[in-house]
Amino acid sequence: MTALWIGIGLLSLLAVVLLVWPLWRATGLRKSQLTAESEDRHNAENVAIYRQRLAALEESLAANEIDRERFNADSRELERRLLEDADTQHQRPLAMSTTGRWLLPVVVVCVIGGSLLAYQHLGASENLALYETVQSLQDAPLKRQQAKLEAMTRRQPQNPEVWAQLYPVYRDSNQYAKAADVAEKLIDIKGRQPSLLGHLAQAEFLAAQRTITARVQSLLDEALKLDPRQPVANEVLGIAAFDHERYGEAISHWRKSIAGYQDPQAIKALKRVIGIAQQRMDDTGGKAVQASLRVKLALDPRLTDRFAADTSVFLVARDPDSDGSPLAVIRTTLGNLPQALTLSDANAMMPNRKLSQAEHVELIARVSASGQAKPHPGDLYGTLSDVDVSSSDRRLLVIDSVVSAQ
Repeated sequence: MTALWIGIGLLSLLAVVLLVWPLWRATGLRKSQLTAESEDRHNAENVAIYRQRLAALEESLAANEIDRERFNADSRELERRLLEDADTQHQRPLAMSTTGRWLLPVVVVCVIGGSLLAYQHLGASENLALYETVQSLQDAPLKRQQAKLEAMTRRQPQNPEVWAQLYPVYRDSNQYAKAADVAEKLIDIKGRQPSLLGHLAQAEFLAAQRTITARVQSLLDEALKLDPRQPVANEVLGIAAFDHERYGEAISHWRKSIAGYQDPQAIKALKRVIGIAQQRMDDTGGKAVQASLRVKLALDPRLTDRFAADTSVFLVARDPDSDGSPLAVIRTTLGNLPQALTLSDANAMMPNRKLSQAEHVELIARVSASGQAKPHPGDLYGTLSDVDVSSSDRRLLVIDSVVSAQ
């Protein structure tokens, strides 16, 4: 908070300077104006013009061009105009440069006081105090962090940021019931957001000895319906799958968590446990999770005779939640269609990306005139989305579309 008050003080000082500066200049400006007025030559010029015109009248009178009566009338008119011009040029005297200075302290107090009141209502002093507290507790023991943050929740009971900082302290100190209460409090303040539902499910999952109860499952379903990649919910499902030796399923959930997390430390930890799950799959020869997809591949009759019988056909399984390489690939030829094919871990392109690591995949079949898996304009293709890897049913995949030119 010290930095904040220093900043407020400096800005207030700048505001005072901007208010006082015109008054500092007032005395000098008044002197300049008085000097300019004292040097005003306008009346002198009017008098000179008057004398010239009066002399012209006198010459006309001497030359008998006008009579005495006309001379008197015109001279009186000249005098009248000279007096009118002099009266028009009369100016009010300048006020003293000290006039109104009593208002300065009033304005200064109003500006500074108004700014402080506006900050109290519109600023984020509570979050600033929380930030400084969190920074001071970075290396402190969990008990000290807990005591400080609990004190802040009593001072700021409706500030969700304080409760959000307290949640991981309870969780990491195995106080899962309190962590669940904090998650409930956050939901009361901010509503049923996917991240908050995920944290509540996490706390109740850990409180139930890492068991997905009906309550936990309901919370997970609600969170994932709102956000299928919600990282905490997927992390919980990954832990449950790992505990039951469903390593492929665990890896699939943790990869979704990585896609949703912004915290580098959390991503690093998940990559480490994914490596452990992969190693256990390798140690058991992949027997912990048996994954295979039976597919009947066919060509739409409307697209026959477009390519030769020996044209390559690729059947690919992809993880819809990952941009990486395919999980499995089979190659056949157009002349063999319709054909029954089975995709499994044996068809993996890379040893660390297998079909058994996913729950649902997207199937893509492509007739490639170039003989390459990469699509080209004119190639034929067909797709099936959201295919359940654990199901033993045979799927029908029909190649019924043409790749358009880009």
